[in-house]
Amino acid sequence: MNNRRLPLIILGVIGLILLMTLSSSLFYTIQPTERAVIFYPFGAALDKDHVITPGFHMKAPWNDVIMYEVAEMTSDETMDINDKNGLPIHVDVTVRYFPMHDKIGYIHEKFTRDYPNRLVIPEMRSMTRQVMARFTAEEIYSTKRAEVENSIISETEKILNANYVNTTAVLIRSIKLPDQIRVAIENKLQQQQEALAYQFRLDKEKSEAERKRIEAEGSARANNIINSSLTDKLLKMRGIDATLELAKSPNAKVVVVGSGKDGMPLILGNN
Repeated sequence: MNNRRLPLIILGVIGLILLMTLSSSLFYTIQPTERAVIFYPFGAALDKDHVITPGFHMKAPWNDVIMYEVAEMTSDETMDINDKNGLPIHVDVTVRYFPMHDKIGYIHEKFTRDYPNRLVIPEMRSMTRQVMARFTAEEIYSTKRAEVENSIISETEKILNANYVNTTAVLIRSIKLPDQIRVAIENKLQQQQEALAYQFRLDKEKSEAERKRIEAEGSARANNIINSSLTDKLLKMRGIDATLELAKSPNAKVVVVGSGKDGMPLILGNN
């Protein structure tokens, strides 16, 4: 009995060894930040439209799995360019990007997995040069930096998207100008800020002066209205009204109507 089982055991061991040896060729795992396509050397070559998603998979030993990292990547570049006036500028630029998940087969067919160096970085450098050549060093350094970045990313996106790569940002990390130009620009910006501050103070003082003028004119008009309405009869009537109110006081007094100056009432009393 043992002699009959021995060949089966040997075959089982051999099979297990073969399975372990070929396991790396038969089975593979795709991580959450990866996608893959299969290259069939004896069949339809590169299957561009069938993108393999994360998980555990099996394949024939002779087929090749081409994996792509699809998480966002970053490339930093240092460039020497000329501005609109031909002045030299040293810039550090960062581009953030990732491949379109369902198009990695097309990227691989055209650029291979080295697409960052064959596509992304060359196009980003080219667009950066073209865009910055439209602006002066002062604009790039100060007033239009955001506009420059937006223009670079907009124009870079057109080319990269056409080649199945998404661009999330193009950032100008730093700009270095020749010292003489940098100092001149900074002095000009400082003078502009001082001029704006001075103009603000002038506008504030003008506003305050205008407020006081309007207030004075209003007071003058009110006084004119009051003066024009204060006739002798009105004053006498107001005096009588005031006298009558005082007469209501519990203190002992004598009211002589028409005996005061200008015919106003007199109030006589010991309080």
